[in-house]
Amino acid sequence: MRGPGWIRGLREEEARRLRREIDRLELDLIKAANSKAKCNLHEVAHTLRWQKARLQRLEECLAAMPAGKAGSGQS
Repeated sequence: MRGPGWIRGLREEEARRLRREIDRLELDLIKAANSKAKCNLHEVAHTLRWQKARLQRLEECLAAMPAGKAGSGQS
């Protein structure tokens, strides 16, 4: 049966994906701000704020989770 260590691993992977997405969105925001057509700027900024808030909630969740047991064979 899968335990808390497995769930923590899933959440950590989700946090890594979110960080990569945030990095991409920040680059997109810079590109949108520098482009002559700024129609995409608002959408990118909104998505970036939403993803950062989501990452913050996920990091708070991870901080509250107990660390996996050492030597249990599960990560």
